Amino acid sequence: MFSDIGALEVVALVILAVLIWGPDKLPQLIQDVSGFIRKIRNFSESAKQDIRSELGPEFKDFEFEDLNPKTFLRKQLADNPDLKDLQELRSSFDLRKEIDEVADAVKGNVSGTAVAGSASGAAAAAGSATPDLLKKRDTSGSYDRPPFDADAT
Repeated sequence: MFSDIGALEVVALVILAVLIWGPDKLPQLIQDVSGFIRKIRNFSESAKQDIRSELGPEFKDFEFEDLNPKTFLRKQLADNPDLKDLQELRSSFDLRKEIDEVADAVKGNVSGTAVAGSASGAAAAAGSATPDLLKKRDTSGSYDRPPFDADAT
């Protein structure tokens, strides 16, 4: 619950508590708060035991954490044998390698193997016979015709 609180936050809370309640009342306050938390824990545990005893023996493996939708879905998906094959298939793909190959192909740095099914990878593997469509054109020269043909419409 408090796993995301760092040491600096704890020190700031201690200093704030000393400033607000003073060093003479702080030990009694800590005892009171810890006793209150202990009572709440005992109350919740007794309520859980009462609910388990009322549900009967068919719910002896019931966990209250399963009532959380995320936990319930995670548990159901982990127990599903059909999805284990899908997880094995998913883990067999190396997405980082695929992304790096595509990025290299787009940049024109194809190394040894062309990316299968990729037009830019095939063009780079074919050599310099085809123009590189990804490079910026030189716009310093004049054009013979306008970029849009008005007679075509």
